[in-house]
Amino acid sequence: MDTQRMAKIFKALSNPNRLELYLKIAEAHEASFQTGCECFVTDIIDRLNIGAPTISHHIKELANAELIITEKKGKFLTCKVNEKLITEVNSILALQNQLK
Repeated sequence: MDTQRMAKIFKALSNPNRLELYLKIAEAHEASFQTGCECFVTDIIDRLNIGAPTISHHIKELANAELIITEKKGKFLTCKVNEKLITEVNSILALQNQLK
């Protein structure tokens, strides 16, 4: 993974509201494995004290950084954590930790 891509990922997570949104998506993503239900953005909006247009902007930024994967289901938007990217980031951070 190159440094430009890593910077884009960390920049996306540097906004407190965006980080909170990402954590809610990750939480819902994990719950979806247990329940079999998908994570709809409307469900997340209800749990945060952030307006829908702002949520939409943050979702777009997280998707552009490849942290989440979104999909339209009719008029609804679903999202899930991009597990492949998380694995890559974890590998790089683990490598950095080993070099100390």
